[in-house]
Amino acid sequence: MAEMTSTPSGGMSEVTRVLQLLWRRQLGSPRGSRGPRQKVSIDQIVAAGIELADAEGLAAVSVRKVAQSVGLSAMSLYTYVPDRGALIGLMVDETIARSPLPSWDGSVRERLCTLSDLLWDEYHRHPWLLDAQSHRPWIGPGVSDRYEAELLAIEGSGLDDISMDHTIGVIETHASAAARRHLESLRAIENSGQSDLEWWEASAPVLEQVMPAGAYPISGRVGTAVGTEYQAVTSIRAAYEFGLQMILDGIDARLER
Repeated sequence: MAEMTSTPSGGMSEVTRVLQLLWRRQLGSPRGSRGPRQKVSIDQIVAAGIELADAEGLAAVSVRKVAQSVGLSAMSLYTYVPDRGALIGLMVDETIARSPLPSWDGSVRERLCTLSDLLWDEYHRHPWLLDAQSHRPWIGPGVSDRYEAELLAIEGSGLDDISMDHTIGVIETHASAAARRHLESLRAIENSGQSDLEWWEASAPVLEQVMPAGAYPISGRVGTAVGTEYQAVTSIRAAYEFGLQMILDGIDARLER
């Protein structure tokens, strides 16, 4: 997510300005604002940025491109948002807000499974969210509502507050790492024009020369089992699900203690 940046030359710090933009629906228009009536809304600008990121990736999102898509000049767009980082922060929060919050049914394990799959699906709908992650995310209503809902999934489970935060963090980290790897594999197939099976078949003649039978007994056995099962180097989706179950096993064991 967008990192906080330095204070701009105006009287209002950039942090304050961006937070007011994020919470614009709750705060309303700033009092005493002057200047010509704005031609478009912040919502339109944020929606345009999301549409561009969904279509072309985060690297394609620039103030100039977003401005053009809503009929403004780049300089005019700066009267709406301070910079590209702030725009991305607004886009991230709005995208998260668009995902319906789940209703938490079942056990804690089932709830965390639901949360993880929600994140996995969200990253696949909006891959650019992975590139927008930051240690210092802008705290808007979308991010806040999501975090509250995540904690609600494990409230009363017996975990203390610090453990609750860490538990959500582990689930989020696993989902984002697995989704990134899966999306990279899909891009590799698209860019190369080869499936994983075709790639391995092309590699086999050379590998058979440098890796004779018995040279790597354990990895050879495991690799053969994986290749037979998935007809690929691995199944990232299966590895994601396996890893999630391992994490949940650990959480279950902690709760039992």
